[in-house]
Amino acid sequence: MSPESSRSVLRDIALQLPFLAWLIVLWMLVWNQFTVLSLVTGLVIAIFVTRVFRLPTVELSGRVNLWYAALFVVQFLWAIVRGAVAVTIQVFDFRRQPGAAIIGVPLRYADDLIMTHVSVTSSLIPGSLVVEADRDRSILYLHVIGVRNMDDVEHQRQNVLKWERRIVRALGSPAQYRALKEDERMGGAR
Repeated sequence: MSPESSRSVLRDIALQLPFLAWLIVLWMLVWNQFTVLSLVTGLVIAIFVTRVFRLPTVELSGRVNLWYAALFVVQFLWAIVRGAVAVTIQVFDFRRQPGAAIIGVPLRYADDLIMTHVSVTSSLIPGSLVVEADRDRSILYLHVIGVRNMDDVEHQRQNVLKWERRIVRALGSPAQYRALKEDERMGGAR
């Protein structure tokens, strides 16, 4: 093995460490055992999974803002409660059917990681579900309920863009964060 290829392997392992750690924690949570044996078996399974089901290495941004991450969690939990109440009201309002639509939301700061976070966040809030993600054009397509007119569609679109901005503040790369700050300074990101 040449020195260049060994450096490449070491770099891949270093980039995969957070993912391996997450897989080990997940393994321990699945079995509800926090022992040395479950740690070792989790490590073996994590290495096996990452080597057999080879996926491209995901590079994390290396930036986590704890304040914005905590704020995101609180806002997300509140949105889940609000969404559940809104969907419940729509279901039990027998006077009218809740409108539904499929909307496209072009993301502004998305790489694969941010797009995935926005997709999962949007899908977990009751009342919306991501039905397609266009990676090439950075567009999420969502099925949303409670839509009656174009104002509702635009409101839903702006909600998804708010989640994107919150995620970029909490986890985005330095370049994404700078772009967001510049847009806010220029008045482009509401």
